[in-house]
Amino acid sequence: MPEPISIYQYPPLSEGILLRRYKRFFAEIQLTTGQVITAHCPNTGPMTGISTPGSAVQVSHSDSPTRKLKYTWEMIQVQDNKTPAWVGVNTGLPNRLVLRTLEAGLLPELGSYRVIRKEIPYGLENSRIDFLLEGDELPIYLEVKSTTWAKGALALFPDTVTIRGQKHLRELTALAVPDQSRSVILYFINRGDCNCFAPGDSADPAYGKYLRAAVAAGVEVLPCRFEITPQGVTFLGLAETLLQEP
Repeated sequence: MPEPISIYQYPPLSEGILLRRYKRFFAEIQLTTGQVITAHCPNTGPMTGISTPGSAVQVSHSDSPTRKLKYTWEMIQVQDNKTPAWVGVNTGLPNRLVLRTLEAGLLPELGSYRVIRKEIPYGLENSRIDFLLEGDELPIYLEVKSTTWAKGALALFPDTVTIRGQKHLRELTALAVPDQSRSVILYFINRGDCNCFAPGDSADPAYGKYLRAAVAAGVEVLPCRFEITPQGVTFLGLAETLLQEP
């Protein structure tokens, strides 16, 4: 087990209680001061298991004069296991943190690379890959998916039907050509209480089938564990991969 490595420090956050999430983009939160605010919810998915009213949350604040909502919902505390854990809500953060992880060379499974390119068009279905890694070895096409859904210590992706996610698996499978390129899907486990990963077959059976077919074709799976706290984000290493939801 590698030593935990800090890769991100949050700006000062404010704690509160989630009153409700509504219209996908909004969260009503009561801060510890008693003030009730409307915060931007930067997660458009169903947020299965991580939007329970009454849960402790953390929000960041912006002084930008162009922002209508000054607060952003950053994380929520859950207790799916014995110990409470914070789960990252801000879906704009994982790709930035994966970039830091790549720049720091924390994933030896990827080998050596000198150039990290972002948002590169590829494939036959009008896609963009999150990262293209280039160097002396084979180019690596790396797609990132953030997962917050869990059953006990098992992280699952997706938590709803994802046509886009299915497309990305097809695209990665087509690129997994021996001696030409490598295809990797990195699951950003946005909580520190999970040590295993599996596809969310119960939410999207087609996605699970595509993932198993992708792995059989040579696509590599990297389920990366990250611990989220109000202070920052720590890389914990890789989780065990299960190719089917138990």
